[in-house]
Amino acid sequence: MSNQSQQRSLSFGAEAAAYERGRPSYPPEVIDWLLPPDAVDVLDLGAGTGKLTTRLVERGLDVVAVDPIPEMLELLSNSLPDTPALFGTAEEIPLPDDSVDAVLVAQAWHWFDPERAAKEVARVLRPGGRLGLVWNTRDERLGWVKDLGRIIGHEDDPHNHEVTLPEPFTGVQRHHVEWTSYLTPQALIDLVASRSYCITSPEKVRTRTLDRVRDLLATHPALANTNGLALPYVTVGIRATLAD
Repeated sequence: MSNQSQQRSLSFGAEAAAYERGRPSYPPEVIDWLLPPDAVDVLDLGAGTGKLTTRLVERGLDVVAVDPIPEMLELLSNSLPDTPALFGTAEEIPLPDDSVDAVLVAQAWHWFDPERAAKEVARVLRPGGRLGLVWNTRDERLGWVKDLGRIIGHEDDPHNHEVTLPEPFTGVQRHHVEWTSYLTPQALIDLVASRSYCITSPEKVRTRTLDRVRDLLATHPALANTNGLALPYVTVGIRATLAD
């Protein structure tokens, strides 16, 4: 990972609260698809503020959260006080060998060194265990979401999410779900403020970007004078199994 990329990956702590308020959760059917049916012990790697962790804890799973950003872990621990929240990275996971049935990574695999991370994930997974990756991507095919992309940067096409997982991972599969997140205008501002590009931009650029989003909210016919926004997403899941 380049220094610039590493700085961006660690920048989220500055806007941890905005991240928690603005970022969407994940559709239950994608989580069902990612998890092996007999999973008990699950690692949420790069857990952030616990968006995915919460969904896993609600299922009665024994969850451990790992993240390299203290501000993120603090928010996670405030909302999930009974869930172990450990400081660590994908390249050095603070868990023993063969300790979990599944490792899930939400919105974070692209920040990792993939070869080192895959080796560490294989170490902590039990034989036959599952690695599951998930991303939320704004669906920019429609009006105002496309306009938002012009302001804050377009999303990559979710159907082109290419991830190569080295051995000993096998049986790589993809799945995607279209759904809608409902949020307030302020939550949309928080969503933009929590993007790494926005956090690491100079103050002038950051202010201008947020002002343009506020202007879009005030003037776009689909958004003006409304308290609730419907933001369409495509969620992409990728899963693979650790060879026995």
